[in-house]
Amino acid sequence: MLSRLFAPKVKVSAHCDLPCGVYDPAQARIEAESVKAVQEKYQANEDPDFRTRAILIKEQRAELAKHHISVLWSDYFKPPHFEKHPELHQLVNDTLKALSAAKGSNDPATGQKALDLIEQVANIFWETKKA
Repeated sequence: MLSRLFAPKVKVSAHCDLPCGVYDPAQARIEAESVKAVQEKYQANEDPDFRTRAILIKEQRAELAKHHISVLWSDYFKPPHFEKHPELHQLVNDTLKALSAAKGSNDPATGQKALDLIEQVANIFWETKKA
């Protein structure tokens, strides 16, 4: 009886999490910029408490950047995008791996590599938005 009471009255479906047009690789870029900035601040500071906090923040921001790239890959990009840009699957994979490397490193070069790859994803994203 309770299951009928709480059963949905209307079934709805959507092809994405949010209405079209809300996706933007800038979200990933901003988080990755934070990762690189924290890596640079880590290198410039010897205080162990500061460094501990920096590592925590860097790891959180890298994970957020990975999330935003993953959402683009799984929710925004569609088969026609992958057909036009067959390198996109590998590029997204490389970007996620670079963000993982930056998450586990305090070397700003790893943060920059992730930023460079995010820029490539963004270029493809904006090209698809024009189409």
